Amino acid sequence: MNHSYIKDYISKQEEVLKSLPQEKVVELIDIFKKAWEEERQIFVCGNGGSAANASHFITDLSKAASDTMNRRFKGMTLNDNVSWMTALGNDYSYEDIFIGQLKNFAQEGDLFMALSVSGNSPNVVKAMKWANEQQLQTIALVGGKKGALSELASFSIVVEGEHYGRVEDTQMSICHMICYAFIEDSQIGK
Repeated sequence: MNHSYIKDYISKQEEVLKSLPQEKVVELIDIFKKAWEEERQIFVCGNGGSAANASHFITDLSKAASDTMNRRFKGMTLNDNVSWMTALGNDYSYEDIFIGQLKNFAQEGDLFMALSVSGNSPNVVKAMKWANEQQLQTIALVGGKKGALSELASFSIVVEGEHYGRVEDTQMSICHMICYAFIEDSQIGK
């Protein structure tokens, strides 16, 4: 292994980050601010690396960002309750592991955000469709293939690229930008 691989990887990651539509990230932060102001429940999910990012994001939002606010965020990741997901997957289907949880908690006006590189994960797409039918505000962070989620979501950000690692890294950067806007910007949520 030589240093050129690492240099090339970093260079390509920088390109993806630089291609982010910054105005859309600002708009997304405003969506989360409104959800916080209205005391809405926030649901986030994904599969694989996107599931880990969803969990990380909700931890940062519900703990670190909330610690700086005068009222806490109400965040929940749909991929952290393993026993519930396996019960839903076993008794119904894997496509129902997220929608089954939303049916118990989600209400009109709540926020549902899906993270997916392909934009076509059947369980996430099914949950997005259900969330739209129930009048939740829907958000998708997807990779360059866009997939069904980018069409279904009321708001989406496309991370240009198809490399799973770079797209997932950039999606987590977006999630960190949301959280740190509340943690570090003294004009938000105080």
